[in-house]
Amino acid sequence: MTLHRADTLGGRAAVVGIGATEFSKDSGRSELKLAVEAVRAALDDAGLGPGDVDGMVTFTMDTSPEITVAQAAGIGELSFFSRVHYGGGAACATVQQAALAVAAGIAEVVVCYRAFNERSGRRFGAGVQRREPSAEGAALGWNLPAGLLTPASWVAMAAQRYLYGYGLTPEAFGQVAVVGRRHAARNPAAYFYGKPITLADHAASRWIVEPLRLLDCCQETDGGQALVVTTAERARDLPHPPAVIRAAAQGAGRAQEQMTSYYRDGLTGLPESAVVARQLWRTSGLRPADIDVGILYDHFTPFVLMQLEEFGFCAPGEAADFVAAGGLPLNTHGGQLGEAYLHGMNGIAEAVRQLRGTSVNQVPGAARVLVTAGTGVPTSGLVLGADG
Repeated sequence: MTLHRADTLGGRAAVVGIGATEFSKDSGRSELKLAVEAVRAALDDAGLGPGDVDGMVTFTMDTSPEITVAQAAGIGELSFFSRVHYGGGAACATVQQAALAVAAGIAEVVVCYRAFNERSGRRFGAGVQRREPSAEGAALGWNLPAGLLTPASWVAMAAQRYLYGYGLTPEAFGQVAVVGRRHAARNPAAYFYGKPITLADHAASRWIVEPLRLLDCCQETDGGQALVVTTAERARDLPHPPAVIRAAAQGAGRAQEQMTSYYRDGLTGLPESAVVARQLWRTSGLRPADIDVGILYDHFTPFVLMQLEEFGFCAPGEAADFVAAGGLPLNTHGGQLGEAYLHGMNGIAEAVRQLRGTSVNQVPGAARVLVTAGTGVPTSGLVLGADG
């Protein structure tokens, strides 16, 4: 049973620094070096030094431990360190855990980071190759013998049912891809800078697993991204306008599995996103109409549509038309489809830029941004807002 009331975290912490490496297909350096570069860049952006940091948060999947990154980055003693599970679902939860730590006084400056060579090293798109025995692996074992071996194949099952349930064609997914690439084309940091696509390009791209085409699938990227979180009070004395954490939430749905939740009552939605949505709206006091920019996790286009519906921006089955009509400025950095696949951490950085007024695709007057994390898995989300 999830909460039925607002929590007390909102407004007590803020993101004050963002930093990243370049986004590439072959970084030429270790994941530890990528992490350290991103952390140092984020601290420089925040106007802070390694000696100010007393907490660190990352993903369970990260190969660079908190203490190792701290040592390599010149950070000293830590009073808080934490990791969050479920791949991309951890992105916004890293910020939530940092906010919880500073709000409780356990730490004052917490760095969240994610770094990997996801193209030149381990490629998640290659699917399941080796896995240690676990309960999670046993759940996958029901699906692997049927040929569901990759993330694209796991998502395709739900995507096919979504299309069938609402009488749509795969072209519905193209709206998301076109919007992401349009924004990426204007973003010099994006891998697909200068390379917009059309709906015709989407429809002509090859099938990966029907109904998903190549342009429905995010990139594989080498790179690192880091964020700095501190108290709302300290944030006001730092160089940039703070991105105040108005609400942060995690969510797992009933009958939740990691990407293969096929035994639910239906496959046309994302119940884990609904859990997150309810808590974000309760705590922030906002509603979909109050959101100026949406940074929605886009590892696969169908799940962007489902997220829009679960968060209440439109009715079930109507998200493709909502995106086509420009109902919400969406993934203004280009998303993981167009900028880079950094497990959603680069999306949080874009939300901060929107609130600072420094995005290359700036939405005028942006003051409230929704950010979501990986879908199909236990997930997380944030509402970030301007100070005041």
